[in-house]
Amino acid sequence: MVSFFKDNTVYLLISLLWVLPWKGYALWTAARTRNKKWFIALLLINTFAILDIIYIFYIAKKTKKDIKRIVDSVF
Repeated sequence: MVSFFKDNTVYLLISLLWVLPWKGYALWTAARTRNKKWFIALLLINTFAILDIIYIFYIAKKTKKDIKRIVDSVF
């Protein structure tokens, strides 16, 4: 797997650009809602942001409108 990303740097960059925003937002949401167990799980388990997306939309019950508002405030 390491040699795959070493030979295909573009895929590594795309993966990072996909995972990092989801991971950051999920961790931020878990910390703000004081979900310690979810914060630890999200921090330790890296599944190409699938667990992060599940947490954001189903556990924290955020909507696309909430996420758009946050993205707009950042940019």
